[in-house]
Amino acid sequence: MKRLLLLLVLMLTLGVAHATQPLPGDSIYNLKLQLTDQNGHRQPLSERRGRPQLVTMFYASCQMVCPMIIDSMRATRNALDPVERAKIDLLAVSFDPARDSVAALRNYAEKRKLDAPAWTLARTGPAEVRQLSGVLGLQYRQLPDGEFNHSSELILLDADGRIVARTSHIGRLDPVFVEAIRHQLGGA
Repeated sequence: MKRLLLLLVLMLTLGVAHATQPLPGDSIYNLKLQLTDQNGHRQPLSERRGRPQLVTMFYASCQMVCPMIIDSMRATRNALDPVERAKIDLLAVSFDPARDSVAALRNYAEKRKLDAPAWTLARTGPAEVRQLSGVLGLQYRQLPDGEFNHSSELILLDADGRIVARTSHIGRLDPVFVEAIRHQLGGA
């Protein structure tokens, strides 16, 4: 019992030490932005620190590429074994905060069977969307009909929010990207 208590104290101490360490300069968690998820929970982007993340950007009313992006994210996660899957979080942030309300994101998650806590669909303000997309290296522009023209990529972040791998293979599994995730999780 004493040994278990000591181990628990050690784990908590290490977790607190990690959280209080300064962020690396190239961490996306240096962005001071708030995300609101499909359940209405607000949290700073930096709260995702501590676990590797598979990240993308999309918008819920997209009928063409975004469903393929989400399917590629799901296929990538499913290519991992259950232990690996438990070590990574998935984050999809909307390009379209005007239409992607909490209710729209929740409806999309339910329709696509994207279960929390593994999946987080999130929104933030228009200026923050622009900042996040810039840091992630994703381009987008709104078209006159309200749709978006945008980059389509999956991005792997390490536990400190640094970009360690990316793929633009959408609609099919990218084995090289899956191996990059496995490598990251092995060191996580």
